[in-house]
Amino acid sequence: MPPMSISAIILWAALLWMGGAASSVVAHPLDPALLEIRESPTGTLDVLWRLPVSRIADAPLQTILPEGCTPVSDPVASRAGSRITLRWSARCGDGDLIGSEIGVDGLRERRTDALLRVHLADGRLIQAVLRGDAPTFTLPQSAGRLDVLRDYLLLGFEHILGGPDHLLFVLGLVLLVQGYRRLFWTITAFTAGHSVTLALAVLGVVKVPSHPVETLIALTILVVAVELTRAGRGHETWIQRFPWAMAFAFGLLHGLGFAGALTEIGLPAHEVPLALAAFNIGIEVGQLLCVAVILTLAAGLRRIPVRLPTAVRHLPSYAIGSLAVFWVLERTTAMF
Repeated sequence: MPPMSISAIILWAALLWMGGAASSVVAHPLDPALLEIRESPTGTLDVLWRLPVSRIADAPLQTILPEGCTPVSDPVASRAGSRITLRWSARCGDGDLIGSEIGVDGLRERRTDALLRVHLADGRLIQAVLRGDAPTFTLPQSAGRLDVLRDYLLLGFEHILGGPDHLLFVLGLVLLVQGYRRLFWTITAFTAGHSVTLALAVLGVVKVPSHPVETLIALTILVVAVELTRAGRGHETWIQRFPWAMAFAFGLLHGLGFAGALTEIGLPAHEVPLALAAFNIGIEVGQLLCVAVILTLAAGLRRIPVRLPTAVRHLPSYAIGSLAVFWVLERTTAMF
């Protein structure tokens, strides 16, 4: 029996993790909840609280408004897709919101984040990301550049690590492209591709419906599965022949997927280039971390003789293809 390829071992390990991650993604969308507050000159706050339906069904998240604020209207609920939006008004007296504490209770238990967006009466916009270890935020005089850089860097990093479809595509590139230098430029081409469409979509230059994009992203993973199957049978594949061009082309499509999450979150009006760059860098750091883990694991496994039947070597390609087909069908039905 010939030894099982290192790529097959790595792919099996990755599929075990991504299979669990996929079920989590199906149950809980990756987009964080949004708490948006608009302050009027009279001191009234118009509150918008948007969150996935699962957050209500499993463990409700509760908003924390500044001390002394009292509701002056009952919440009005509306639903769009998998999200619930609640709107109500609150009265906070004549005090300034600057220095007040706003937050969301329950983030630690739900292991999720929430985006806070506050429109002050004087026209300023303050944004922050609320997390389980920091569920409240004290409104400063102005949002610092370092705060924007940190928040959007983490958002990009968390988005890529929480997106098994994007990581599975990167994994496919690692397994198909031989040579560190060739792999480096292939990953760079993929990054360049998704950076272009991410910027164009977020800035409103390109507008594409999200459901078809997500379906096409799943199809790119199916293409990778077919390529892996062909490579396992000794055939040279398109990605192996033209790795940079193929990675760049598929990167353009994946960038539209990244843009969907960032558009939902929004960008600070005064720091759009910085926030966009930070989000993209966060995605890139997550990708590089994934590649580093795969290559490190491969280097270690080369020292371990593992022998399995020849037929088993092709199972990872079929498994990744099956997962891709599942995503294609799921996302296609979501369009209707």
